[in-house]
Amino acid sequence: MSQGISVGAGVGVVGLYVDDQDAALAFYVDKLGFRVKADVRNGDYRWLTVLHPEQPSFELGLFKPGPPVHDEATAQTLRSMVAKGAMPPLVLNVADCHAAYLQMRDRGVEFTQEPVSRFGSVDASFRDPAGNGWKMIQAPGSKA
Repeated sequence: MSQGISVGAGVGVVGLYVDDQDAALAFYVDKLGFRVKADVRNGDYRWLTVLHPEQPSFELGLFKPGPPVHDEATAQTLRSMVAKGAMPPLVLNVADCHAAYLQMRDRGVEFTQEPVSRFGSVDASFRDPAGNGWKMIQAPGSKA
């Protein structure tokens, strides 16, 4: 049986590709309630991360495909895949899916699926401005 690598506290940043970092920042901060953790520029490159206020040790990177990491053809392919919703969905855990849905909808989040009860839980779906899919899930037996 293999053991994990002992590196300390675990995963710190997971990145999403976005086509417009300013629009992504506004969405994640103003509509989802995340906070800015890092916003650093090096020429045209921008390292932009946000965090959920209840999970401050985990950062969500909002990265724009392009130089110096990708050539233009690769960047265009990535932007196209994100816009089509082809990237794996992310999961946002909530205590009360119906309440979170109403709050987020009132903030302007456009849902692709309203809350549905299934598999002993409640879930809803939405996408960010770039097209990244999110599944919002209420844990079984959880109520606000």
